[in-house]
Amino acid sequence: MKILETDRLNLRLLDAADAAFYLRLVNQPSWLRYIGNRGVHTLEQAQLAIAQGPHTMYERFGFCLYLVEIKNGGVAAGICGLIKRDTLDDVDIGFAFLDEHCGRGFAYEAASAVLEHAGRKLGMRRIVAITAPDNTQSIRLVEKLGLRFDRQLILNGDGSPTNLYVIDFASV
Repeated sequence: MKILETDRLNLRLLDAADAAFYLRLVNQPSWLRYIGNRGVHTLEQAQLAIAQGPHTMYERFGFCLYLVEIKNGGVAAGICGLIKRDTLDDVDIGFAFLDEHCGRGFAYEAASAVLEHAGRKLGMRRIVAITAPDNTQSIRLVEKLGLRFDRQLILNGDGSPTNLYVIDFASV
């Protein structure tokens, strides 16, 4: 089911047929370094992660992480969307792309559409983003999107810091 469309991209719900893409995404080195090992190592685990993650979140909240598909060729490039985490008061925007699709503006294009959707269609007044302090690509992207550094948090049990960025649509 298509949720959003941009000039070059379609954002749609992930489904079981996307398991191979998802498995590859969550096991690439950049994901493991900046997001962490989710323990998804088989197609069956990927299908379960899609069902228990994005599908469950969409059913509960009406938003989730969406598959970002390049219109020209229908290639799955990454994921982007909104997440409601138990560890944060606010909804956050998240994104991750296969390495071969980085640097082409897809993340900015998808995330811009997601933020506009959050404000205009979903009526959200504030969105946050979290990044590892050394994830310079993600930091540049969230700042380009208009989010501003707020503070560092400890969200993980390992005590590692996480940067929190905020955009308040009422002041934009």
